[in-house]
Amino acid sequence: MAAAPALKHWRTTLERVEKFVSPLYFTDCNLRGRLFGASCPVAALSSFLTPERLPYQEAVQQDFRSAQVGHSFGPTWWTCWFRVELTIPEAWVGQEVHLCWESDGEGLVWRDGEPVQGLTKEGEKTSYVLTDRLGEGDPRSLTLYVEVACNGLLGAGKGSMIAAPDPEKMFQLSRAELAVFHRDVHNLLVDLELLLGIAKGLGKDSQRSFQALYTANQMVNVCDPAQPETFPVAQALASRFFGQRGGESQHTIHATGHCHIDTAWLWPFKETVRKCARSWVTALQLMERNPEFIFACSQAQQLEWVKSHYPGLYSRLQDFASRGQFVPVGGTWVEMDGNLPSGEAMVRQFLQGQNFFLQEFGKMCSEFWLPDTFGYSAQLPQIMRGCGIRRFLTQKLSWNLVNSFPHHTFFWEGLDGSHVLVHFPPGDSYGMQGSVEEVLKTVANNRDKGRANHSAFLFGFGDGGGGPTQTMLDRLKRLSNTDGLPRLLLLNQFHDVVTGSCIQMVAEDAMRHYEDIRSHGNTLLSHAAAALCAGEPGPEGLLIVNTLPWKRTEVMALPKPGGAHSLGLTPSPGDRAQHGLCSCSRPHLAAAPAAPAACVCSAGASRPPPTKTDGSVTLDNGIIRVRLDPTGRLTSLVLVASGREAIAEGAVGNQFVLFDDVPLYWDAWDVMDYHLETRNPVLGQPGTLAVGTEGGLRGSAWFLLQISPNSRLSQEVVLDVGCPYVRFHTEVHWHEAHKFLKVEFPARVRSSQATYEIQFGHLQRPTHYNTSWDWARFEVWAHRWMDLSEHGFGLALLNDCKYGASVRGSILSLSLLRAPKAPDATADMGRHEFTYALMPHKGSFQDAGVIQAAYSLTFPLLALPAPGPAPATSWSAFALSSPAVVLETVKQAESSPQSRSLVLRLYESHGSHTDCWLHLSLPVQEAILCDLLERPDPAGHLPLRDNRLKLTFSPFQVLSLLLVLQPPPH
Repeated sequence: MAAAPALKHWRTTLERVEKFVSPLYFTDCNLRGRLFGASCPVAALSSFLTPERLPYQEAVQQDFRSAQVGHSFGPTWWTCWFRVELTIPEAWVGQEVHLCWESDGEGLVWRDGEPVQGLTKEGEKTSYVLTDRLGEGDPRSLTLYVEVACNGLLGAGKGSMIAAPDPEKMFQLSRAELAVFHRDVHNLLVDLELLLGIAKGLGKDSQRSFQALYTANQMVNVCDPAQPETFPVAQALASRFFGQRGGESQHTIHATGHCHIDTAWLWPFKETVRKCARSWVTALQLMERNPEFIFACSQAQQLEWVKSHYPGLYSRLQDFASRGQFVPVGGTWVEMDGNLPSGEAMVRQFLQGQNFFLQEFGKMCSEFWLPDTFGYSAQLPQIMRGCGIRRFLTQKLSWNLVNSFPHHTFFWEGLDGSHVLVHFPPGDSYGMQGSVEEVLKTVANNRDKGRANHSAFLFGFGDGGGGPTQTMLDRLKRLSNTDGLPRLLLLNQFHDVVTGSCIQMVAEDAMRHYEDIRSHGNTLLSHAAAALCAGEPGPEGLLIVNTLPWKRTEVMALPKPGGAHSLGLTPSPGDRAQHGLCSCSRPHLAAAPAAPAACVCSAGASRPPPTKTDGSVTLDNGIIRVRLDPTGRLTSLVLVASGREAIAEGAVGNQFVLFDDVPLYWDAWDVMDYHLETRNPVLGQPGTLAVGTEGGLRGSAWFLLQISPNSRLSQEVVLDVGCPYVRFHTEVHWHEAHKFLKVEFPARVRSSQATYEIQFGHLQRPTHYNTSWDWARFEVWAHRWMDLSEHGFGLALLNDCKYGASVRGSILSLSLLRAPKAPDATADMGRHEFTYALMPHKGSFQDAGVIQAAYSLTFPLLALPAPGPAPATSWSAFALSSPAVVLETVKQAESSPQSRSLVLRLYESHGSHTDCWLHLSLPVQEAILCDLLERPDPAGHLPLRDNRLKLTFSPFQVLSLLLVLQPPPH
């Protein structure tokens, strides 16, 4: 029996215990050195290398050649398969036996044709349990396969994690042997590490801290690593400490196993498939050994991949889901970006995701799970609630260098007034490891002490997968209700792709996906044109299609025989254009025959040609007048009817500006505030401005601009008849490093707020930097438009594909191109084509039609070749009585794609209460309001009156309408 311990010095006692469990010091005599006992090499080891990701049945048929420890393999993104033949010594009967495997890369163990566990040094999974206790009758010989991907948990960056991958990197096998595992030593190590954590975390002012250190010191005294019979006495000391319970008032932590896997990031999509298998099969193994362990898993796409590639594993996932241990969460197809996708794209994330979870696991998700996305649309609460979701979990709010978010548990009210309960885990991570330090940080960080006494604690290696380990579970079991620590509970359009913060291989995959989508979409358009022209005999014609819900008069380039084009105004007799310039307009969501290509309207729509004096050019269409200086900068923009100038006095617009763009670390992710201090205007050469199209239906001028020795820009400034905005069609050849290109427009407008479009609506941001919260929004995200207005007048900047914007003072700025070098060294390099437009307006942007103009810029009229002659008259499927309401989407109903049912998605865009009549030209049998998952509202049947439906909207409300069409006549 050890003597009672003397009074000890804090530091020496602490370090004594640290050395007793150290993996580096005194392993010849400390406890850590006894974790494994007897060992022996594997009986035989062979391997084969392939650049492909082969399925198991194909891989095991390949030509395996002899290999050994120290074997090198690679390069990056290849796969090395190892055949591992094992013979367990007879003397190990009654012992727990592990395969100890350490190699670079990510490994997956296969046994009897099924995946059984992941192996990664980075994820602290370097052994596979062959048997908990070797029995007399158990087989002594078996063959395993280990599939090793030539990449790490976080890719294969050259020199740093987020650097571009090193294509020549080689990998090595450093350990492959059988060993006896001492579970009792493992348990003592967990106890001692936690006691050390409590002593350090609570500090010298805490009595409980001294009790933890006292207990750990006693354990070292009684425990002789060479004599296992002393272990139970030490274990009893630890059990006594951890068995002292906390009070009911203690903060409660809900520890949730999780394995965040980016659907693609520093590795390609195909590698994510294997990451899911490696991570989730390991989680299932832990569930089998720990019945209380519950694991949360998001992203339907990843589950679909596992279902396709690993059907046996997927069946086990479903089985553990039915037991309540494997819990699908999130409700979306992937954890999408929160800023860039359109409102309809976000709806489809939930629609496809929730339907998948219902079909595969028997129920939909009740929470939205988005831990790793930067930015959150103000319309997300409404979209969530429309998809049956009332709760939201996220984490990236903690990644803010300027301001700390003031809450961790709160209600989030969206743009339309919808609200959801939000939890933001106070531990600032979705990849905890169950340490005392993390547990104490969770409590200390909580901003809602007093009113919220519960916090989520997400544990498991994440981002690149890996997930929880047995050690993490063992730690949390001991901490479940220990005095001095929080309590009762061991429970339960991808964001790095669409944003471009991924490696080159992922970007290339994404571009191929988009090409497939574009090709499929063009096929659907051709079929639609054929359907609209069905039954019309005669030669081929041209069909003009308006996909927007309002009438439009636009100049179009109409194709002529031989591949040439000519301008036309696409007339539709009987309709009057908004500006009174011609008797031509496209009906709403409509198709109509094309006018002769040489059409010039008889109502006097054509305008005088551009004028050029002193090297400058003036464009005038009777609505706005534009003056460009000899280098292509905008010196004047006048709203003709009022004579109001939109450009600030003495300033120029369309000024390209180059900034240095060197963040602190996260290259493709972060834009730092100090980049604004490096502003460098790009100046053109006088005399480069030339007249392009000369009058008639269109006037234009164009110029060239050398941005730098390596990058250049060409731009055509276009003003069409009847158009309320001037377009800037831009082509850039971009070859820069850590530079940021923007374009600026100083406005003769003063306002403390600017307005930016988001999904299904818009919101305001300050134009000043009065507070740190204002300053932190030096750049914000916007979709198709931003507007700066004072009473009676405003200026809107529209665009067709950019998302970064700002208004500082009276200067409207649009972010165009960046040049990060990590994780993709080629990001944004090459040719770019985009269009932005400037629209001065009288009154508010709502009444002036800015929203409609931005849609029209982004979705131009379509000229489709028709297989027969186009219909003799125009035809419109839908029309709306209120300019405040946008018909955003028309689609087939998801539940029965072969049926005659459509879903319409509409939203109120002005921020007003309004009634609206929806005019229908289709044979509608029944109209029913539904939610975003297309589930009919039992009280949502709408009366149809003279082919019209009355709809009532509150500000920014999104309505979904299910239309059941009449059956065709027999």
